[in-house]
Amino acid sequence: MDLTQGTQEEKNNRAKKMMLWFGIVSLIMTFAGWTSAYIVSKSRPDWLTDFNLPNAFFLSVAIIILSSFTFLLAKHALKHDNRTQTTLFLIITLGLGLVFIYNQFIGFNQIIGSGYHFTGPTSNITMTFIFVIAFMHLLHVVVGLICLLVVIYNHFKQKYTSTSLLGFELAATFWHFLDILWVLLFLFLYFFR
Repeated sequence: MDLTQGTQEEKNNRAKKMMLWFGIVSLIMTFAGWTSAYIVSKSRPDWLTDFNLPNAFFLSVAIIILSSFTFLLAKHALKHDNRTQTTLFLIITLGLGLVFIYNQFIGFNQIIGSGYHFTGPTSNITMTFIFVIAFMHLLHVVVGLICLLVVIYNHFKQKYTSTSLLGFELAATFWHFLDILWVLLFLFLYFFR
């Protein structure tokens, strides 16, 4: 397919999708760097091998998977021009995203409750990595929620239809990426101790 073919709108849409994928690839490389540093640091004598991830992180996996499902349902409803269901599933996705963030902070408090802090005399390199990886993902979820709020706003302004939903699709792709990323990060932190 020649990327220079098509109407100006089609070219713009392809460019926006390409920019999103460039951003996603850069995020993958960033998190790959942190997880690589985590693996390399496992050889340190002060590395913890007997830690447990916070229970809240387990719940976060279920919440974020559910939020991906509700976003898919919103897209399905939009493609069938069902504005009421689209609104409902977008609001549920937003709520689940907020619950995910709240739950992550509970997880951070559980780590602190176990006696580990991000820095200082009660910090540990293992837990510091977990804090950094989880918190950086959390910041990107906040960006995803901002995107979702824009989608909800545009949906109420009736910007999207079953045949014109580029912004909706871009936000959904980013959201699903964040969801998959958290599942993979969780599995990584759970199995690589």
